Amino acid sequence: MKEDINMGKKKKTLPNYIPKPPVAKKDQLPVTSFLDIMKDGNEYQSIIGLQNVNVDLGAELARSIREITAIRKRPLICYIANVVNTNISQSVSINNAPFLEMLRNVPAETEELDILIVTPGGSAETVASWVNQIRSRFKEVSFILPYMAMSAGTIFCMSGDELIMDESSFFGPIDPQVPSKNGRYVPAQSINTLITDIQRRGQEQLQKGSQPDWTDIQILRNLDAKEIGNAINASKFSTDLVAQYLECYKFKNWSTHQDGAMVTPEQKTKRAKEIAGQLCDHQLWLSHSSRISRDMAWNTCKLKTVHPENIPGLNRAIKRFWALVCFSLENSLVAKIFASENYMLFRHEIIKGK
Repeated sequence: MKEDINMGKKKKTLPNYIPKPPVAKKDQLPVTSFLDIMKDGNEYQSIIGLQNVNVDLGAELARSIREITAIRKRPLICYIANVVNTNISQSVSINNAPFLEMLRNVPAETEELDILIVTPGGSAETVASWVNQIRSRFKEVSFILPYMAMSAGTIFCMSGDELIMDESSFFGPIDPQVPSKNGRYVPAQSINTLITDIQRRGQEQLQKGSQPDWTDIQILRNLDAKEIGNAINASKFSTDLVAQYLECYKFKNWSTHQDGAMVTPEQKTKRAKEIAGQLCDHQLWLSHSSRISRDMAWNTCKLKTVHPENIPGLNRAIKRFWALVCFSLENSLVAKIFASENYMLFRHEIIKGK
């Protein structure tokens, strides 16, 4: 059973949100703020194992968001799935949930927006719906990755004008997962690659006057036509979305090459399709769970990212935010957090019978 806890503007302490700490000494003052005692460079280590804790995590999170917005000079909305607590049984993948409600709470006059995201992935169709609403409203959108954004989360990030990543954050390939005959999800690109390899080997055998390999024939017979169709369509949908987003948003201000030559619309289209194809290439990344760092993004795909350490104060603010969130997720049954300066909702999982 799920529970939504809407903090609103009134400060509340989440029940059972932090496990009971060790008994403190009588003369020890309670810890009322993690941010006040957090140490730079050891953000997470400095807030674990504390005694006599009485912290309003909703208020702390709102304060941390304000630290980032003060630097960025634009509103920040946060969509965070609990990817650190393995005891969460509720789905943490992308779905409609309250995201659009949070978006509607952004002031109407806003033209620039930051989106901080942590997600293992989910529905590319949902992402496409979100992007349509976001990009029709805001002129400039940036994505901030404090940790990870995988699969459909990667597609979402590619819809921004810029992607802000520190040295430890990463995104993943966009090759979609499709259901097989037995109900298990498999990478669509692995099916496409298998079929392509079998076709190549079959053509080579036929050109030699021989029959295709019997094992290959049996593999093809065991593949469901619907499964093949889903794999082809899902891969095309993902690559088309990313190519469109890169061309329309990421590349919209790309006007010159490094040598000073002008960038043509045809070159933007070609480059966007190349990057989208690379991100969906199962043979390139080998695993749907591959972690693509900012260095890998540039070295492999020539995809530029923004480094927060080059923006005064931003790297520190993001690390403080993630340490606070990571601590919260590890020590609770919160499945998702939707947060901004004027919106705070924790999607909480309750164990039946408790």
